[in-house]
Amino acid sequence: MTALTEFIRLESPGAWRAGPDQRLQEVVVSVGDATLILTDPRSDRPLAHWSLPAVTRLNPGQMPALYSPTADAPDEQLEITEELMIDAIERVHRAIESRRAHPGRLRGGLTLAAALAMVVGLVFWLPGALVRYAGRIAPPAQAAQIGDAVQAEIARSTGAACHRVAGDGVLQHLATRLLDPGARIVVLPADLRGARRLPGDLYLIGTDLLAETSSPETVAGHLLAASLASPPGSVLQEALDHAGPRAAIQLLTSGKLPAGALTGYGEARLSQPLPRPDDGVLLEAMAQKGVPAEPYARSLDPTGESVLGLIEADPYRLQAPPAALLTDRQWLALQQICAG
Repeated sequence: MTALTEFIRLESPGAWRAGPDQRLQEVVVSVGDATLILTDPRSDRPLAHWSLPAVTRLNPGQMPALYSPTADAPDEQLEITEELMIDAIERVHRAIESRRAHPGRLRGGLTLAAALAMVVGLVFWLPGALVRYAGRIAPPAQAAQIGDAVQAEIARSTGAACHRVAGDGVLQHLATRLLDPGARIVVLPADLRGARRLPGDLYLIGTDLLAETSSPETVAGHLLAASLASPPGSVLQEALDHAGPRAAIQLLTSGKLPAGALTGYGEARLSQPLPRPDDGVLLEAMAQKGVPAEPYARSLDPTGESVLGLIEADPYRLQAPPAALLTDRQWLALQQICAG
């Protein structure tokens, strides 16, 4: 018995009752290979052999220790007072128990592991899922409010948006001709290096696009590029990702983001590289809207080397657009929108 390897021979006195009507008699209790042997001390004749794995203690924690050969046959009993023998029998039982399969314990462990995995999954998945859900179901009015909030955040570093009646009219004309219904264009007194699309179909351009070296076609090219490079769902999702799960929950419950949820997002948005759509998609849109590609391409790279594909595939390279984007008077009004 490997649990008792330190003992060469282990014996102790005991009192054995063969049945409920039998008297107790003294026996010598010894541990065999896998049995408990009860021997008559006077004749050395074995009286009983009990299987050690089946031996059951009837009074755990009490003395003298009372055993039976099986839990189902308590009529045959053995009393032992020798603590060394009691400890040896208990050690054998513990060794057997440790090797026995525990399906309930395994099932409980698996259940606990599954529960922990679910909790961990929820911790990492649920916040992102809430933000994505808020972005998917936000109505146009909410998206427009978020776009205005982002614009206000950007205006802290660039200055307030420029407004003049004539210039605002030109911006509305361009939005109607080039962009989706309900789109708005705002001019900020700063260099934005192109057009930026915000939630709620709000487009920002800077005064660098209205300089003397620019043209209405350049402005139109950047607006089209911004509309195609950043779908409305993606720009709203990016803003909500910055705001975070708590802000998304408040948006879902109250319809508004908490104050300060977009702090820092404006500067982060402006620091990102200007997104560019696929050349083929952009050229197709330019052909439909009557916008030549070369002015836009030259604003990205005056040498034309890195934008040669746009220049050579310009739909109006060999022919004039069907109609001018702006009259000279409209273009001048737009260039002066930040004046005064």
